[in-house]
Amino acid sequence: MNKENLIEAKFYKKEAVNKVRCVLCPHRCFLPNNRTGICLARKNIDGVLYTMNYGEVTSYAMDPIEKKPLYHFYPGSEIFSIGTWGCNFKCTFCQNWTISQQKVSAEHFDKEGIVEMAKAENSIGIAYTYNEPTIWYEFVYDTAKLAKENGLKNVLVTNGFISEEPLKEILPLIDAMNIDLKAGSESFYRELCAGQLPPVMRTIKIAFEAGCHIELTTLIIPTLNDRKEELEEIVNWVASISEDIPLHFSRYFPQYKMDLDPTPIETLLTAYEIGKKKLKNVYLGNVASEVGGANTYCPKCKKELIHREFYDIKVTGLDKNTCKYCGEKIYGQF
Repeated sequence: MNKENLIEAKFYKKEAVNKVRCVLCPHRCFLPNNRTGICLARKNIDGVLYTMNYGEVTSYAMDPIEKKPLYHFYPGSEIFSIGTWGCNFKCTFCQNWTISQQKVSAEHFDKEGIVEMAKAENSIGIAYTYNEPTIWYEFVYDTAKLAKENGLKNVLVTNGFISEEPLKEILPLIDAMNIDLKAGSESFYRELCAGQLPPVMRTIKIAFEAGCHIELTTLIIPTLNDRKEELEEIVNWVASISEDIPLHFSRYFPQYKMDLDPTPIETLLTAYEIGKKKLKNVYLGNVASEVGGANTYCPKCKKELIHREFYDIKVTGLDKNTCKYCGEKIYGQF
């Protein structure tokens, strides 16, 4: 392998006899020579950890910001979205498993090319999405820094499974994050995702307290994380951070290794009602518009502020970030 084309990874420690320990995420992979981490994207070559996907882009497109999903961050806008391959989770229900669970062919871009493409499309910024962006850390960091210098916004769509030091280093460059809160139980994370819940909770708390715009998504899977008690635990924990944080309950469909039936609409509506008891901004995803749960309402006067029909967005009741009817401040960037 030609090491001249590789970039040395950040956040690792050298160990004895050409071994290394990656500390980018809480897996803390211990890698003998020529071994690759769980994420597939970091490899020990002769005692140096390299990132194998720097500049490797598998997917790029202009997407509605609502697709991330972000409902309180420049609604109705579009954002240039890019992804690579690899992930530090092994979710059995992954919808993007073809790029997250294997190394695939990709186009090579430099950071300047990505920023220029975003600007040429009149995008509000760049979303790092499709697979897990934190395992693409070096390229995301370099591109986000250049994007910021060019007046563009940076968005991470992430599982939140990242160590504290790299998270705090990149946060000043990130304007918004949608973080998956996959369940309220550690057993779900360990058995179905090969991950851990506490580091994700830590990421949410640190990012919100740092002033980054945060929205959360929970994919509700029948029999696995749909109990009322668990939904209440999720809602109560989010409310303990802030009742302003938007929480998206999304409908599961069979994918990858999981063949359970799709989530019943009744389950989603129950989750919505549970969420609304404690949180100001609750939404339903992956459902037909007639089901509801897509519009934004003022938490004080209850009037409609943003109307959504799939990706047809009409901002009807906002004056910047306040309700034009009663003056209530609404969380987000509008």
